[in-house]
Amino acid sequence: MSIDGFLFVSVLLLGLAIGSFLNVRIHRVPSQMSVVSPGSRCPSCGYGLTWADNIPVVSYALLGGKCRSCRAGISIRYPIVELITMGVFVLHFLVLGPQPLLVPRLLFACAMIVLFAIDLEHHLLPNVITLPGTVIGFMFSFVNPPGWKDALIGILVGGGGLFLIAEGYYRIRHEEGLGMGDVKMLAMIGAFLGVKMVILTFVLSSLVGGVIGAILIASRRGGMATRVPYGTMLAAAALVASLYGDRLLAWYLGLMQV
Repeated sequence: MSIDGFLFVSVLLLGLAIGSFLNVRIHRVPSQMSVVSPGSRCPSCGYGLTWADNIPVVSYALLGGKCRSCRAGISIRYPIVELITMGVFVLHFLVLGPQPLLVPRLLFACAMIVLFAIDLEHHLLPNVITLPGTVIGFMFSFVNPPGWKDALIGILVGGGGLFLIAEGYYRIRHEEGLGMGDVKMLAMIGAFLGVKMVILTFVLSSLVGGVIGAILIASRRGGMATRVPYGTMLAAAALVASLYGDRLLAWYLGLMQV
């Protein structure tokens, strides 16, 4: 196997293994539980999982999506998160290649996957992820793109801009449209990706939110006040920006010159 092939397989397997750990964070962080102790166990009967029960995707398939001990059902979210994490890791490796920037971008991707899943299920964007994430992203910017100045502006534009929008909405409508969790999450995105990508993330997430809202209204499953978790859209848009943001901006600027 060539070096490139070995690295590809390594990233693929790493993505699966990290995806398994992200499932732990998704399950425990909203309840403010330790992600280290106790070990993984069945929430229904308390059976402690062995290494054979923790093989990403494979164990779920072999067990038929049920606990080995009590046969209670296991959420399909577990293999889905593992496969998505693997896919996101592989895509970042293919787009960025084996360079130092790959490390912070993979850490960023992990945070986005966890925030997506938690916000989707609990409508919550935990400070324990967004606040340290902003600091970590900014620290990486001293040695990697986008550079510390761009990252700092990204934090201010991302978090500050969304805060002003949320505050303006509240003063006009006298109800909360965006939570502070969204503000902190966009600041974190700015820290990792810089000002151009944080603006692109906001635009993409708003477009996705508009489409989802229109579908819900058209299907009579929601009205204008329907609470769609914005953090999930921010996470998805941020991953697109991390992978293809430069290409999207180049394509858009090319259209403007036609």
